[in-house]
Amino acid sequence: MRVRRFNLRLWIVSALLLVCGLARAQDGTVKSFALGRFTFESGVSIDNAHVTYVTWGTLNAAKDNAILLPSWYGGRALSYQFLVGPDRALDPAKYFIVATEMFGSSASSSPSNTPAPFDGPRFPRVAIRDDVEASRKVLNGLGVQHLRAVIGFSMGAQQAFQWAASHPAEVDAIVALCGTAKTYGHGRVRLESAISALTADPRWNGGDYTELPEDGIKAWAQHWSAWVYSQEWWRQELFKPRSASVEQVLADSVRSWHSRNLNDAVQLAHTWQDHDISKTRGFDGNIEHALASINARVLYMPGATDLYFPVTDAESERTFLTNVKFVPIPSLWGHTAGGGGNPTDAAFINKEIAAFLR
Repeated sequence: MRVRRFNLRLWIVSALLLVCGLARAQDGTVKSFALGRFTFESGVSIDNAHVTYVTWGTLNAAKDNAILLPSWYGGRALSYQFLVGPDRALDPAKYFIVATEMFGSSASSSPSNTPAPFDGPRFPRVAIRDDVEASRKVLNGLGVQHLRAVIGFSMGAQQAFQWAASHPAEVDAIVALCGTAKTYGHGRVRLESAISALTADPRWNGGDYTELPEDGIKAWAQHWSAWVYSQEWWRQELFKPRSASVEQVLADSVRSWHSRNLNDAVQLAHTWQDHDISKTRGFDGNIEHALASINARVLYMPGATDLYFPVTDAESERTFLTNVKFVPIPSLWGHTAGGGGNPTDAAFINKEIAAFLR
């Protein structure tokens, strides 16, 4: 009888531990992965580099159910929750989902949390390829050698394309939401105007500001507000009822930027500005060649009214992709359509991704 009771207790304890383990695996707890000394594409190295990440689900025995969600500009590892869940495209009961944050996210190694001599504006210039290699180290540390898919919004889409170009044998498919494989001339100029608007404030002081550059923040916030939504979004006043007026939208934007580290924001803008998968070794700056080399299946979902990554840029790129499903997001929410903030857009994206992954 004692043996039976002991076995029963052992079974109960084991079951509880298993349940708790699964809960931890699926609860989206924010974690940090130590990279140690990390050398950027520029050749500069920093010590004690780290990447913030979150996982949902468990890696199966075949290790073929992993999906990577790389972060976007201003996004965090938990920002992809609109895609994760039993009733969404990415069910943790089916997939092992890993969301990573880029350098400059303010949680992963960033200008704001790196000690001298690489603090603040002295943080190394970061390439999207650096973010890909850092997330690859995280995945390897989690036992992932192959990805079912890389799914990314905005700068996350840039990372998805880069994964397919840099590590073609390790990725079955990519999903690019409101982002392209290269930042073209207009995007580079737009980002430069944003950076100039912020840094023109004398209080910026080359990034070593001791008081907030209030005028620069206001100009910076107004720039992003003007471009992130479509013209029709503004004309139809789709900001209501959340905001009562255009002026409130702008005031809220300024307020939100007060809570962010500005050196992190500028560093990420430079990373976005510089991106081009044709700079990957072997492509010699030929974007058509780089795109044609991608053998992963591609679900390309530009925003129909995106002003950051115009649908015409995506239409041009798709002509060079060999295995692509092209599905523009029919939304008036501009660039934000790909980030899941609007329920209608989120439902559309989930439906398309779920069908693509079947």
